[in-house]
Amino acid sequence: MAKNADTIIQEIYDHLVNGCNGGNYSDYYIGITKDIDERLFGAHKVPKKGHCYIYREAINDTDARTIEKYYLDKGMHGGDGGGDEESVYVYVFKISNDTVEQTS
Repeated sequence: MAKNADTIIQEIYDHLVNGCNGGNYSDYYIGITKDIDERLFGAHKVPKKGHCYIYREAINDTDARTIEKYYLDKGMHGGDGGGDEESVYVYVFKISNDTVEQTS
């Protein structure tokens, strides 16, 4: 179910604090995509089990980009300008030796 930017920002924060034991924003990577399986679990190689991650569907790509920028400004890794108008999923994962930050 798609949600607005403010709701997703809060849900990500709550998950990082309660589900991932916090840490610094710089410990995490944020991105947007239209295909969670391909991007999060494929390109970034985030393990589906035993790893800290969250993803949410925004109501549109504008809200997804707003959320991404909010957390990039807080210090998360990632980059803005990716994706397209179908990129409504926002994802965050904890960076580890198992994950890949930059993908083409």
